[in-house]
Amino acid sequence: MTTLRERNIEIEIPDALNGRKFDDRTHGLSHCMKAVDFIVELTDRILFIEIKNPPDTASLPPNAKGDYVEQFLSGGEDAEFYYKCRDSFLYEWAAKRTKKPIYYLILVAFARLTKADLVARTEALKRKLPVVDAVPETAGWQGSFVAGCAVFNLDTWNQAFPTYSARRISA
Repeated sequence: MTTLRERNIEIEIPDALNGRKFDDRTHGLSHCMKAVDFIVELTDRILFIEIKNPPDTASLPPNAKGDYVEQFLSGGEDAEFYYKCRDSFLYEWAAKRTKKPIYYLILVAFARLTKADLVARTEALKRKLPVVDAVPETAGWQGSFVAGCAVFNLDTWNQAFPTYSARRISA
């Protein structure tokens, strides 16, 4: 069983061959490359997992940085998500660890996101990434970059992946 933990969000992936924190100091290239939070290898695919756990804005002081969820919904995080996926792919490709299809999953642990919000952000992300079915045949690629991507909150994650339990734990 692989357990991924980002602050107070925990995901258990029982069938992982291995899983590792990727955006830590062992990455070694954080001065020039972005990184997803976790990389998990399953028997048939690789998961790039990014976890966003924005603070409850009601508890923030009045002079705090703007509302993360509003920024997220307006597409303000799209470039960051794109660069994290692209740079993580390049890093793994250079290490010859991209032999399986890669799926990029973003978990935004904020309940106020609706299914429609999550679908809209997923579609926006698909337009930025060269997802397999969006790469024109004329590109002549022999391999793929990202097989798929999706954006979730805790509820939709657990619906989509009932065996990959995601939950908020006490600090």
